[in-house]
Amino acid sequence: MLNSGDTAWMLISTALVILMTIPGVAMFYSGLTKRENVLNTIFLSFVSFGVVSLLWFLFGYGLIFGGDISGIIGTQISSISLTSLNSASEYAPTIPGGLFAIFQMTFAAITVALISGAVVERIRFSSWIIFIPLWFTFVYVPVAHWVWGGGFLQNLGVYDFAGGIVVHLTSGIAALALALVIGPRHDQKLMPHHLGYSVIGTGLLWFGWFGFNAGSALSAGNLATGAMIVTNTSAAAGMLGWMLMDRIKTGKPTLLGALSGAVAGLASITPAAGFVDIGASIFIGFLAAMICYLAVSWLKPLLGYDDALDVFGIHGVSGVIGTIGVGLFAIPALNPALTGGGLITGSTALLTSQVIGVVTVVIYTFTVTYILASLLKKWRGLRVEREDEIQGLDINLHEETGYRLT
Repeated sequence: MLNSGDTAWMLISTALVILMTIPGVAMFYSGLTKRENVLNTIFLSFVSFGVVSLLWFLFGYGLIFGGDISGIIGTQISSISLTSLNSASEYAPTIPGGLFAIFQMTFAAITVALISGAVVERIRFSSWIIFIPLWFTFVYVPVAHWVWGGGFLQNLGVYDFAGGIVVHLTSGIAALALALVIGPRHDQKLMPHHLGYSVIGTGLLWFGWFGFNAGSALSAGNLATGAMIVTNTSAAAGMLGWMLMDRIKTGKPTLLGALSGAVAGLASITPAAGFVDIGASIFIGFLAAMICYLAVSWLKPLLGYDDALDVFGIHGVSGVIGTIGVGLFAIPALNPALTGGGLITGSTALLTSQVIGVVTVVIYTFTVTYILASLLKKWRGLRVEREDEIQGLDINLHEETGYRLT
């Protein structure tokens, strides 16, 4: 039976997640790039949201949540009419099916937008537009079905409350694969031209994340309240954890580090937000910040890949930590959907299934993304011309500039 309170909360949550992508991710990323690329960076996120919004209702929603073929993919390929979405959702019986559909759409859109951070300042805009539907169709859709739509990982007992696997792990691993295929920038130094933009973007992300995580309760009640609390505590712990690592390594905390730590805390608690208590959320956020710091400051230089804005180092790594965290700290009393608890309850079954989920999605996402990117590179090229990259993409790709000083 439809509930007006739940419906109102989910309408708000949907709007909050849209805010995370545009302008949240767009502002966060744009402040970290060179000033000559600020508009192009924003545009990559903006166009991602638009393209995925169309693909979602043309075939994405049906292939994820409509039926099942051997645990691999859904059965509903045709477009969905508003009439068919008027009744209560099978997945959330107190809200309209259309509301559940558009809420889930926002997750798909932000996932694609996140990937762009790895290849800013050098990817062809036209190639990015082609990459979006390819990656959405062959990576996001099947993985989301496996985990959320009745697929084989969900049947194996893999839990992902709000997108640690579906959103952060897939975007992080895809970012790594795409960065390896496209190659490093000519100038790999991170030179944020306006950290103020990134502060605004992070604030919008933190704010919108309450819709992302608490909204994934799909109702207004205790589960949403708990998810909101642990989301905030994990973000705060992540911020302080990164600042501590900055202090240990350089002697000075940095604002960029605090922003990165907050995002790591938010991303890491995402898969666990509906399953763990406050103490576990603090541990997960703090640990994620420290490990992500090492991934960005040590692993990336060691391996030599150019993930420009550390999508893999923050989102990918945090997705792993949070997903494993479910297997360690999940408490059945917090969520009746849990069939068993984490390691702290004396059971290893959930931890095992979470590890299987992570390994499966990592291998699949990396392999398919690498193939798609390689084919696209061979067909039409991924990179802009060297001169365009050096001069900046705003003026060369769009004939626009973010700043007029005269």
